[in-house]
Amino acid sequence: MNANSIISMIMRMVMRTIVNKGVNAGINAMGKRGASDPSQGPSQSAEARKTQQRARQAIRIGRRFGRF
Repeated sequence: MNANSIISMIMRMVMRTIVNKGVNAGINAMGKRGASDPSQGPSQSAEARKTQQRARQAIRIGRRFGRF
């Protein structure tokens, strides 16, 4: 392997980690946003929980495909 391919490989690994952390932080922030005001009733409806569960499943599947 030459230096260019090694640098490219390391940059891909670092960027993937940074992007995944950013996506996770954004999802967590959106999840916490609804729970900040308890006067509005329950933070999530059943439909919102199912949507969030589907999103997490899609992220997991994407990570599995990203490994190949």
